[in-house]
Amino acid sequence: PSVTKRTVIVMDKASIHTSDIMQDQFLEWNQRQIEIFYLPSYSPQLNLIEILWRFIKYEWLPPSAYKCWQSLVDSVEKVLREFGQNYVINFV
Repeated sequence: PSVTKRTVIVMDKASIHTSDIMQDQFLEWNQRQIEIFYLPSYSPQLNLIEILWRFIKYEWLPPSAYKCWQSLVDSVEKVLREFGQNYVINFV
């Protein structure tokens, strides 16, 4: 897609994000005025997906979700499907 205004992609420093393949992609993005902003190391509190996974893992999944692989998949899919209605993160 075409980028018409300044765009910033925020990511952590996971090895996939610092790989040679991604570095090549960053060069292309830079030419399209897409900037990369790396989160500081060891700062999961700044990474929204980490916050979501923490809620899913420690607050929303029932113990029965860990019974088998399929029950885990079903439970995670249910949370993701109902996120925003039955599952909400309040940052206030």
